[in-house]
Amino acid sequence: MAADQPVTQIMTVEVLATAPDTSIAQVARTMSEKGISGLPVIDADNNLVGIITETDIISHEIQVDTPTFVPILDWIIRMPGDTSEDDLRRVLATSAGQLMTAPVYSVTVDATVREVATLMFERKVNPVPVLNHDNRVVGIISRSDIVRLIAEAEASLSES
Repeated sequence: MAADQPVTQIMTVEVLATAPDTSIAQVARTMSEKGISGLPVIDADNNLVGIITETDIISHEIQVDTPTFVPILDWIIRMPGDTSEDDLRRVLATSAGQLMTAPVYSVTVDATVREVATLMFERKVNPVPVLNHDNRVVGIISRSDIVRLIAEAEASLSES
């Protein structure tokens, strides 16, 4: 079954990455020009410190609501679930490091396509970096890689 293949069979091995100090405009330009959905953010020591995705780029342009506070007697309480602080951080970000999502959901080279598909579905993440046993990025897998695998598997079944 196609989903039981190791991610190394379908991951992209020529991974484009960015530094934390790269401007958001440059990250958006790179993603647009290369047709990719996200870039791992790598520090000077080649460590994965975050990921910046299309969703992160879009969140930079959102309308921010003011925080919701409720006065109770002499206390002022911020409402649970209020995301205005995180939203404001995203809108004011100027670099990949300020806008990126961290920590990063990733898989190791031992993972199967089924495992990464489950991670993507349950955590709503795309793409997912693939790490070697030294925790270095050696690949990246996106939803479109899995969709392509399924399409190819179905095509080969119908030809048989």
